Amino acid sequence: MNSSPADQSKPIAQPLTGLETDEALRAILEGTATETGRRFFAALVENLARVLSTHGAWVTEYFPERRRLRALAFWFDGQWVSDYEVDITGSPCEQVIDQRRLVHFPDRLIELFPDDQEVADNGAVSYMGMPLMDTDGSILGHLAVVDRRPIPEEPRVHAIFKIFAARAAAELQRLRAETEVREREEKVGRLLGSAMDAIIELDEELRISRVNPAAEKAFRSNERTMVGQDFHRFLDETDCHRLAALITALDARPEGARSSWIAGGLTAHCPDGSSFPAEATISRFELHHRKYTTIILRNVRDRVEAEQKIQSLTAETELLREELHALHQDGTLIGESHALTHVLRDIGQVAETDATVLITGETGTGKELAARAIHTASRRRDRPLVIVNCAAIPSTLIESEFFGHEPGAFTGATKKREGRFSLAHKGTIFLDEIGELPLDLQAKLLRVLQEGEFDPVGSSTTKKVDVRVLAATNRDLAAAAKQGTFREDLYYRLNVFPIRLPPLRERGDDVIRLASIFAQRFAKRMGRTLVPLTTDDARRLQAYGWPGNVRELRNVIERAVITAQDGMLNLDRALPEAPSTQSAAVDKAASPPSAILSAKELERLERTNILRALEQTNWKVSGEKGAASLLGLNASTLSSRMKALQIKKPR
Repeated sequence: MNSSPADQSKPIAQPLTGLETDEALRAILEGTATETGRRFFAALVENLARVLSTHGAWVTEYFPERRRLRALAFWFDGQWVSDYEVDITGSPCEQVIDQRRLVHFPDRLIELFPDDQEVADNGAVSYMGMPLMDTDGSILGHLAVVDRRPIPEEPRVHAIFKIFAARAAAELQRLRAETEVREREEKVGRLLGSAMDAIIELDEELRISRVNPAAEKAFRSNERTMVGQDFHRFLDETDCHRLAALITALDARPEGARSSWIAGGLTAHCPDGSSFPAEATISRFELHHRKYTTIILRNVRDRVEAEQKIQSLTAETELLREELHALHQDGTLIGESHALTHVLRDIGQVAETDATVLITGETGTGKELAARAIHTASRRRDRPLVIVNCAAIPSTLIESEFFGHEPGAFTGATKKREGRFSLAHKGTIFLDEIGELPLDLQAKLLRVLQEGEFDPVGSSTTKKVDVRVLAATNRDLAAAAKQGTFREDLYYRLNVFPIRLPPLRERGDDVIRLASIFAQRFAKRMGRTLVPLTTDDARRLQAYGWPGNVRELRNVIERAVITAQDGMLNLDRALPEAPSTQSAAVDKAASPPSAILSAKELERLERTNILRALEQTNWKVSGEKGAASLLGLNASTLSSRMKALQIKKPR
């Protein structure tokens, strides 16, 4: 508050003489009657300095956490001091704040406060200050005067000073309250503005009096257009009646309990003619003897559509499951031969356990069907059966397919993905063609089998799973383990309970049973009528070697039904070749005791059959007219068998 030499030359107030209380009160009223806020404080301190004839006067607000005063208005030596703020430590103001009362130092101020540099710089002799108190007793600020002459300690001076202080405190309280109301309104406005739900305020006539931005967006309109409109225009007629009944019910409730969910929600109508389903709440309140209603709406169209999609997918899943059951005869293996009966007995014994099962057999013998039968008869039947064809997944992606990955784990991994083992938790996973699994993945699979845990790709967190493992292969894993192409420890861990599915040529009359069932099923699907298999049909079907086993038989019968004439199966076009070309081999397989072929003989038979198919298709493996289609095999399975049998296209 230092003043310059130029300021010192200005006329200063005269000493206090003949001060009258009435004159002081009149000065307060005349000087501040038309002012508010900072202009009020300016008028107050200017009139205070004039009435008390002091060199300076100021009113401040107090910040207790920093123990500082900041001037709202500061009048000194006939001019205004701007942006004045001071620490109260060691100053006369400190005693006013700490003692919470009027403090008056009539004289010798410099001697009393030798460390207050401002007192010395301005030559202050006397000081009087008064705290400005809030209604709760807290200190809002303070009012003070300072003079270069003594301020006499007179009751009239104190009385007038207290009147000015009371007036300043009242205005400061009003400003604080006004600021709080303004801040509260701003927060309410931001709250309404940031809300995702549509909020609509209705007056006593249920006309819209206020909406938030979310309501404007939901109704595709704006506040200017909506305010004043009857809210019934935005609802179905049925909802209007429900709303009226709810308002009547809420008005009968006590204050504080007048709110409720609107059961079943509402159907909201937009001015452009569109509509949307909405969850809704309603509340009633009273203000200035007028009743208001608040409606909060949430557009649930996306959720309703998602629920409908889920219901549709659920129904589709059930339909596919029924079709799958029909296709697989309710998940059972069809046949009455001794070889198949032995397999069914094994499935019944192992199904109720959690033992790992290794299903072996030639291609097309029904290894997946056996796995489904085990799962269906197990305690995990209500949990998922996850099927993985190890030969069909690229080696670079198989670990991610098995165990999942985190975002950014590798190029293209933009989001988190759950692996097949996670999806099979509490259920069963079937690893088909397990012999094609790369060696580096075999070790990780062994960890899952032994510890029930794995690490997703790109994750440092280990996941625990409870999964039953069923595996299948048409390869000799024992031989592969000896050759080092398959881990021996993994082989023994998988081979807990081995099940060998017999090839179709070892199942005797099952060929005829299966052919009859397939024929009737395809005929029904195509809307055709077939006569039963003839004796010649049965002979020809039994004479064929069936290297593709049940899968090949199914494909042959489907072709025979498609090309059937007069209700008779057309095996001439359906069978890959005339029975006479294989009669010697089949007769050998059918005549006891020489019907049992060695593994080498079976391998030679399969090799010869594949070579014939390749030669007939000019070595085309896949495609509609490829060898795989001719044999009733998947192209990947045929390629695997060609590799195992060392069949290569001649140069």
